[in-house]
Amino acid sequence: MIKIAPSLLAADFGKMSEEVGRAEAAGVDMLHIDVMDGHFVPNITFGPDMVRAIRKTTKLFLDVHLMISDPLKYAPVFAQAGSDLITFHIEAEKDPEKTIKNIRSLGVKCGVSINPPTSFDKIENIIDKVDLVLFMSVNPGFGGQKFITSVLDKVKAAKKIKDKNNLETELEIDGGITLETATSAVKAGINIVVAGTSIFGTPDIVSTVRQFRAALQKYET
Repeated sequence: MIKIAPSLLAADFGKMSEEVGRAEAAGVDMLHIDVMDGHFVPNITFGPDMVRAIRKTTKLFLDVHLMISDPLKYAPVFAQAGSDLITFHIEAEKDPEKTIKNIRSLGVKCGVSINPPTSFDKIENIIDKVDLVLFMSVNPGFGGQKFITSVLDKVKAAKKIKDKNNLETELEIDGGITLETATSAVKAGINIVVAGTSIFGTPDIVSTVRQFRAALQKYET
């Protein structure tokens, strides 16, 4: 099933509880939380206290994306805060298998993310070891950027590995997502679409989510 994961990076930070409620009422599948440290990426966003506060307001699956330089150090506090899945960046870890093992030991699912310039071979051998692969379709740091189409080649390569080995690994994409780019991504093999501005930037989230589902469900495999 194609899953829709609104990115809280595009929500109104001053009304976070209400924004979470709007997304939940629209029937989204999970919430995507971008954690940025101002070092690995040039922006600072949420910390574990925000994740903890969000956890108190919803039972939705919390997909926490650590765009930080030392994910292994901070993963425990994000797990304790209520994350259901923690994704680290392949560019931030020299020993990804150790990181995967440690994150899983916290009682949460583990994902790995890859930036647009990074070669696919950096994650090729660990796709079978993670619960999710997140493909960044913009250079991470800020919302509202343009979708980088060439990333879909990596998605297709991951889908081939997934199908060949009958893996349950989920494939997620984030950055520059609109109805058009989401459709292209799902055709390439994506099953989780992270959308920020294109959902929270609309006055009627229920209608927007419905449009996304209608456009994407025909490509479910």
